[in-house]
Amino acid sequence: MSRFPFFLGAILALISFQSCQQELPQRPNILFAIADDWGWPHAGIYGDPVVQTPAFDRVAREGILFNHAYVSSPSCTPSRNAILTGQYHWRLGPGANLWSTLDPATPVYPLLLEDAGYKIGRFRKSWGPGDISNWERHPAGHDYTNTGFAEFMAEKPKDQPFCFWLGSSDPHRPYDRGTGLSSGMNLEKIKLFKCFPDHEIIRSDVADYYCEVQRFDTLVASAIQLLEEYGELENTIIVVTGDNGMPFPRCKSNNYDSGTRMPLAIRWGKGIQHPGRVLDDFISTTDLAPTFLEMAGVEIPEVMTGLSFINLLTSDKEGFLDTRNRSFVLHGKERHVPGQEEDMGGYPGRAIRTHDYLYIRNFKEERWPSGTPNYLEAAISYCWLGDCDNGPTKTYMVDHREQDEQHRKLYDLAFGKRPAEELYDLSRDPEQLLNLAEDPAYAEIRDKLSEQLMGQLVATGDPRATGGGDEFDEVPYLGQGPRHPSYTGD
Repeated sequence: MSRFPFFLGAILALISFQSCQQELPQRPNILFAIADDWGWPHAGIYGDPVVQTPAFDRVAREGILFNHAYVSSPSCTPSRNAILTGQYHWRLGPGANLWSTLDPATPVYPLLLEDAGYKIGRFRKSWGPGDISNWERHPAGHDYTNTGFAEFMAEKPKDQPFCFWLGSSDPHRPYDRGTGLSSGMNLEKIKLFKCFPDHEIIRSDVADYYCEVQRFDTLVASAIQLLEEYGELENTIIVVTGDNGMPFPRCKSNNYDSGTRMPLAIRWGKGIQHPGRVLDDFISTTDLAPTFLEMAGVEIPEVMTGLSFINLLTSDKEGFLDTRNRSFVLHGKERHVPGQEEDMGGYPGRAIRTHDYLYIRNFKEERWPSGTPNYLEAAISYCWLGDCDNGPTKTYMVDHREQDEQHRKLYDLAFGKRPAEELYDLSRDPEQLLNLAEDPAYAEIRDKLSEQLMGQLVATGDPRATGGGDEFDEVPYLGQGPRHPSYTGD
């Protein structure tokens, strides 16, 4: 498969570029719209009965809707690093962690496009969070946060192609509590993940999250309207997605679908001749950079592990198309926040997702996957369940963990320790709650997926698979994680 070894992806991308170069006489513009903590399937077109996402739904109807798009890591900084660089986050040194840095020698697609004649810019949250003060040019382009996409379009020469990163801090916490309910959302219609207790507090919390998803969607709608006003809509590829799952227990910062599976819709008026299709091929967000570069006629750097999927965009078919190259996807996690009791380490893990199974390898199973449940007043005050954002759902699950057997089970799924291996049969357990790694009936499947995963990790130079990896824990953490509710310090 093209993801093994990784350099084969670059070869295939080059062949694909040569074969379709003459089909793309005009270099398309690129509008990349990314939400902060927006996960699948929270969009109207995916069947969510409450949240309203007309802009995203329009992009999907007039373009392509992807059912199986995944981030490299369910954490902001490494996820965004992977998107910009077209590489798995574990290849990026300190950039594999939240609140970190990125080597300025690493090629990133916006600067490659700028060097090829594109005008580039960014709005609000793009790279990060972290420190890139050693970069001469921002990896996502020039800052238009104060003036917006409208100012960018007004400055752009008429015939110059552009690449714009339309970022947002929505739907990242904190939320204004009760906004979803007060806006008229029907809490009873909300489809909760089965890893949450069914309680009004949690339903209201999800509704508040939906409010911010809708605000992000409004931002996308305004950008589309601007493209129409400038006559640029049909030659602009519009990509709408998120950087990791919703900021709730067992979601963001976890290698389950609730943390890594993303909404993804792509519109390209001149390039997608058969719109309205729905695809089941696996897409990694590392695939975006080589796809953008190929569309622009820019050479794809060999270090990129992502694989261009322009062949899917220009096809006339739907369903599962590229069975050779897109039958699985990889993702993983390094340190989100330093939430352990005795060290500054994270909870490293890697995963392979197919249509039938999810296999996860946890490299430090002795650690707490969501941070220690103990509040260390004299030590790291933000280590308390630090890998899970504070909010009403987290507080409810912690406070009610001893209420009954079901509450305790869900608490343990979110915050308890996990074994070295996890295996989920998606036909029986689509929400990945029943670990079958120790079931003898699944031993052959577990071993096969384990071997496939480790082979991919070795081929892509993952330190966790090649005898290293502890250096990820030694990277300075430049931010602060969730603090215990009783914390009153600075």
